[in-house]
Amino acid sequence: MANYRVEVKSGKKGTCAEHSRYDARIGDKWEDRDDLIGLEFGNFPEWSQDKPLLFWKHADKHERKNAAAYREWIISLPSELDHEQNMRLGRRIALRVAGPRPWQMAFHGPEGRLSGNPNPHIHVMTSDRATDGIPRPPQQYFRRYNARHPERGGCKKLSGGMTHQQVSQELLTTREAIADLANEALAEAGLQVRVDHRSLRDQGIDRIPGIHLGPARVKRMMGEKHQEHAASKDGED
Repeated sequence: MANYRVEVKSGKKGTCAEHSRYDARIGDKWEDRDDLIGLEFGNFPEWSQDKPLLFWKHADKHERKNAAAYREWIISLPSELDHEQNMRLGRRIALRVAGPRPWQMAFHGPEGRLSGNPNPHIHVMTSDRATDGIPRPPQQYFRRYNARHPERGGCKKLSGGMTHQQVSQELLTTREAIADLANEALAEAGLQVRVDHRSLRDQGIDRIPGIHLGPARVKRMMGEKHQEHAASKDGED
């Protein structure tokens, strides 16, 4: 069974541009990260069509306070596929996840710091404001939607008015769709391995799920192990 992980996060106003830079590995802060394989984007308004970072800067400035300014899907890709195959798969997944929303997809291909195994995955960063074809300057784009006169308000948020149950169902449906796309890519590559979006319990597997540690926690763990090793060496003297 190929690895399968989907995580969804959201960020508030004031965090968009910095997170976009992180995903795209832009700036000196991330210069030590050499794991960016590819970067693509789409559905941005005319004033930021080829400049996703500009869009996120305006989201930081004009998006409504306390609202989710962006959502991000972190999705593992099959390590059985090569970078070119996973890039195509990542693009398909980004288009499925984003729909009409503005989106930015960064494909990272690091090795696991503890295991040393390949850890290909994508970060799909989206705005919930669906592009509707009405031209709006940045300061208007992020205003509240005007249902009676759409041209006077901002772009409509697709999650607006959805119940918790509807949001949960949409997440489950999207998780299944992502697994289907991954399995299609594996089949196209002539591989027999597949992914399964269901929980281990629903698959009938009696095993404790693995925990995704993340780079910060792994770094702390590695530091602790280094200290333990140094202490043990001191004890040998």
